[in-house]
Amino acid sequence: MLRRYIRLFGVQLRASSLLAMQYRGDFLVEGLISLFWSVTALAPLFVVFQKQEQQIGGWSFGESLLVIGWFTLLQGILEGAISPSLTGVVEHIRKGTLDFVLLKPADAQFLVSTTRFLPWRATNVLVALGIFVYGFHLLGRTPSPLGVLISLVLLGCSVLLLYSLWILTVSAAFFVVKVDNLTYFFTSIFDAARWPASVFRGVLAFIFTFVIPLAVMTTFPAEAMLGRLPLMALVWSVLGSAFFAFVSRRVWLYSIGHYTSASS
Repeated sequence: MLRRYIRLFGVQLRASSLLAMQYRGDFLVEGLISLFWSVTALAPLFVVFQKQEQQIGGWSFGESLLVIGWFTLLQGILEGAISPSLTGVVEHIRKGTLDFVLLKPADAQFLVSTTRFLPWRATNVLVALGIFVYGFHLLGRTPSPLGVLISLVLLGCSVLLLYSLWILTVSAAFFVVKVDNLTYFFTSIFDAARWPASVFRGVLAFIFTFVIPLAVMTTFPAEAMLGRLPLMALVWSVLGSAFFAFVSRRVWLYSIGHYTSASS
């Protein structure tokens, strides 16, 4: 069963790549635009840190670059691998074409999650690696192998959290006709992940840690690379991401169970 889904994922990914490279000029332009927007994401940080000696929320300029590096990486994954497919679910529900997905001999959540990829968003990975190198250059040190390993574990948790939150968001489309504003709202909220979690106070700190765990997505991996992430934070991040995945799966199955097509 697992091999079958891995093979199906490869087919979906290859189809998206061929479609994206059908017009090579457009592919290069899209890649350059993606690179441009990734670099401009650094602009607010340079405005805040006009003097590299100053700190915000206890984070220096070099340390904050690690946070924005993780934000850039996750933004590429979100906009290149998660949202292109899942935003199509809303249209499927409106037009009643989700029936064709449900009739296929594979898990519906897997199919709607792997319909479309935007390979040019891979430029975000290159930009993020460049930001990491520059950030550690300013700090005058290198990350430890253990720190890199932990940050990779947290990367998996972050992707799982992002995916789960999107599944929860699109599941609302089964009960509410228009959820476009909700997806835009989620994207706007995700922009806050470019800042260290300690910048936010009070209610926002609670929301960005437990409700929409942006701190787990960018601040914790950066702290892991710096070798100062507490072990309990890592444990709770893994357990929390697994919990979000479980809840989103149950909500998706509940939503599918109450789906009525337009032709019914």
